[in-house]
Amino acid sequence: MIEGLSVSYRDILALDGVSFATSCGNRVALVGPNGAGKSTLLKAIAGLVTRQSGNILWRGTSVQKWSREFAYLPQREEIDWSFPITVRGLVEMGRYPQTGWWRKFSNEDQAAVDKALESLNLMDLQNRQIRELSGGQQQRAFLARALAQEAHVLLLDEPFTGLDRNASILLGDLLAKLAAEGRLIIASHHDLGSAPLLFDEVLVLNTQQVGFGDVASVLTPSLIAKTFAVTETQSHV
Repeated sequence: MIEGLSVSYRDILALDGVSFATSCGNRVALVGPNGAGKSTLLKAIAGLVTRQSGNILWRGTSVQKWSREFAYLPQREEIDWSFPITVRGLVEMGRYPQTGWWRKFSNEDQAAVDKALESLNLMDLQNRQIRELSGGQQQRAFLARALAQEAHVLLLDEPFTGLDRNASILLGDLLAKLAAEGRLIIASHHDLGSAPLLFDEVLVLNTQQVGFGDVASVLTPSLIAKTFAVTETQSHV
């Protein structure tokens, strides 16, 4: 549950009093024009930016800064794909919140990594450098890292951007599977046409919250026109 969440970057108000409640098993799309605050909201939930005000409740407990139950996956363009790390090495990073950076991996840690790789069909690619992967495989590798972390809330920033049709279909099926297993998916998404096929609920943002609820009820032509009528003059936040 998010209550009255506001975030400012210096004198610029990026989010203003956002409130909504959802539950595990749902896939929630964040939609809105450029600069609406979609990425900022994901980062605020993940504890990566400071909240000006508001509260985040997870299982009845207030989350002050960061929780290993939350896993954030940035936009692909923000990732240095030339970094020399294998798929397995990337997925192993998901265990660091449990182990710390220097503690030796236990059998339990290795089992969690193996399970994540198997769940995402990445065992055959585990020794490949991440730069050698296709876009869809890269997204699967980062989702596997989140599974190894044993996170229940997956915060995805534009996960479908740059994927071809087949990779998008596979990713959509994968997110549906993860939600069916009891995880909460919250993802920024720019394609309004595909939102009803990929998500259960939608939060419409334009700095303030414009609407929230099931996709069919919220994404009406009038609300879309109202939200996207503002000229996109702000830079992406």
